[in-house]
Order: sequence, then C-alpha cells, then structure tokens
Amino acid sequence: MRTSRRQWSCAAALSIVLAGGAAGAQGQRKPDFSSRVELVTTDVVVRDRVGQFIANLKKEDFEVLEDGVPQKLESFSMTHGGRVYNVAAPSVQRVEGLILPSPRPAASESGRIFFILVDDLHLDFRNLGRAREVFKRISDELVHEGDMFGIVSTGPSSIAINLTYDHRRLDEAAKKLSGNALSPGEIIDTPSGSQGPAEVRHRAHVAFATAADAVRQLADIHDRRKAFVYISNGYDLDPFAKTRAKNDADRYGALRDGVDNSDSNDPALRQQGNQFAFADLASELAELTRAAVRANTSIYAIDPRGLIAGPDLDQNVDRMEFLDSVRTQQDSLRVLADLTGGLAVVNQNDVTKALRRIDQETSDYYLVGYYSTNPDPTKRRRTIEVKVKRPGAVVWHRPSYTLRPAAPPPK
Repeated sequence: MRTSRRQWSCAAALSIVLAGGAAGAQGQRKPDFSSRVELVTTDVVVRDRVGQFIANLKKEDFEVLEDGVPQKLESFSMTHGGRVYNVAAPSVQRVEGLILPSPRPAASESGRIFFILVDDLHLDFRNLGRAREVFKRISDELVHEGDMFGIVSTGPSSIAINLTYDHRRLDEAAKKLSGNALSPGEIIDTPSGSQGPAEVRHRAHVAFATAADAVRQLADIHDRRKAFVYISNGYDLDPFAKTRAKNDADRYGALRDGVDNSDSNDPALRQQGNQFAFADLASELAELTRAAVRANTSIYAIDPRGLIAGPDLDQNVDRMEFLDSVRTQQDSLRVLADLTGGLAVVNQNDVTKALRRIDQETSDYYLVGYYSTNPDPTKRRRTIEVKVKRPGAVVWHRPSYTLRPAAPPPK
C-alpha cells in the first residue's frame, strides 16, 4: 500500500502534539498545587476469546493501575443489554479544609446517552441522501427506547436539539440536514494566504469548537454510557496543495510587476506557511480527544460518503491529489475514534453493520471509578491500566486521561 509523505507528516505532527502537550503546558505556566478531589471513571469492556461479553465479573475481579500504581476501586457497576447491575456508589473522600457534599445517589436510568454532531460544513451537498440515510439507520439501529440523545450542527442546517428521549426529533433533524462543504473547485480557485486556504481553516476551527463545547457539557453527566456520534467528511487543512501552488505561481507571475505585491501571492512564502497545516490539524484533534477522554466519552466518527474511488466526472481535479486529500480526511476521523476508544466508519458502504457494533459496544460494559492517589499534581497526563482475574479475557478501556487545566486565580 502506498503511504504518502502527507500521511507520515500528519501522524508525526499528531505524535509530537500528544507527547508534548502536557510538557508544553507545564513550561508556560506555574505548577498548580491546589487540592482537587475528582472521581476518575472509565468504561471497561471485557470479552472472551470468541468476542462474547463476560457478564459475571465482580468488583473484586478488577485491578486498576494509574501510572503503574494500584488504585482502590470506589465505584463499580455493570451494564448488560442496557440494564444496570451491581451498582456500588463511591464513598466520599475527605480532605482537610474541604467540605464535600454527600455522595450522589446512583443513577436510576438505564439508558445510554448519544450526542450527534452533524458537521454540515464538511458534508457534500451531492451526498445529502447518504447523510439522511445514516440518520435513518441511527434511528433504527442505534438509539432505542430509554436512550437519551442530543443533536447539533456546525453550519447552515441550524440543528440544536437538547438532550431528549423523543425519537421524533431524529426525523426532524434529518429533514433539516443540508450539505455545505466546499467543492474541490471552490478550494482550488480560492486565493490562499500565507497559511493556506483561510476558509478551509476557518470551517475546521468552527467544527472543532462546536464539538469541544458539546463534549464539555457531556463531562457533567455521570453514571451513564456516553457516545459521541461525529458525522463528517473529515479534515484536510492543506488540500490540493500542488494545484493551488501552481495557480498561485501563475497568479504571482502575472502580477509581480507591481499590480499586486501581496506576500500571499509569493509561492515560496505560501509553501513555507503550509508546512504548519498538519501540526495545526494535529493540535485541534489532540485538544478535542483530550476533552473527550476527560469526559469519559467515546467518539464514533462516520463518513457518509461511503466507498470513494475517485473524484466525480464534473470535478476538474487531479485524481491522485483528490485521493491524498480523502486519505487525510479519513485519517483525521480515525484519530478522533482511536484516541477515545470509539470506531471510525470510513470508506465503507455498510453503515448498518457498523451501527450494530456501536450498539453492542455501548450496551455491554463495566463502569469503574477511583480517587487518584498520584502524588505528583504537576503530571497532567496519566496512564490507566485495567486487569481482570479471568484467564483469556480481552479487556478494553481508555488508556489514559489528562487533568483539566486549573482555573486561573481570581483577579
């Protein structure tokens, strides 16, 4: 399989951001040594060798380690087939100088929470039928009675549905759905600034900001399985770079005699600025995935375009450049899913099969919680390892979490 330099650059940039994000934050601000007591929770899926969920484990069968240090389990529950069993509420950890409220009673609701992001700024109008079909499949295969869901869009669809149990709101959202993605021709013909197509970057930033705001709201919901369904074509902040460079060079050659001396027409400066496109995309992805992990929320990314073989006949764009851009877009969705324990449904036409898998993953799981005994308050990224006392068991859980940034001191 051919691996382009663009893909390697994207992966390298993401690795740098993820590895250095916490260190960079430490270097830019003074350490915060304030006492904060937060229950760390994570979903744990345990299956046997043939993939069947193991539903008879007890609290004593689990061992949780944070950065290699064993932790004491404070809360424990199992959800099987959407019903909650073996609920053990966390105890209140007392800290000198802090007055804590009584422990919150365990949630009586057994349903799940789905939040659906419709990134219509990155959905093609010509694939609108596919996107609406995805909504119908979500209604039929994923969201069941007792499940709560909310929907928000990033662009002109103007969808904003607060958490609800009303299944009719899914049909309502599907009817309002629109596609407003930039076409390849629009991207190529748009003049580029020193950091690439400004409109492309702006749209991606709006989408990530909308998603981050929704994830922050999900962080306030506890004791229920949370899944973030992310419907989008994905992101490429430097699409069709060769064609745009050629067009900019032609434009610069025609105008260099004094008609337009703007730096944005200098192909050398434009190329230098676009070297940061992958790093910027990696930074946006890393920030969103860190927020999702803190909220104990898995992202399930769905590209409604299905299997993509090349550009449409009326799209005047180089086929290899088009496929390179599609791969970068799909890789961005894979990153969102992989780093949050979700699933990326890309380059495939059978959405129903994927939705049934998501339904299974969000219906059968254990929820364990502990108060971290990590003695280093300056270490913001912390690894989690969950073990079970069952030979042959296959365990899935989120591998790490990042502490929330400390609130700035009052002025």
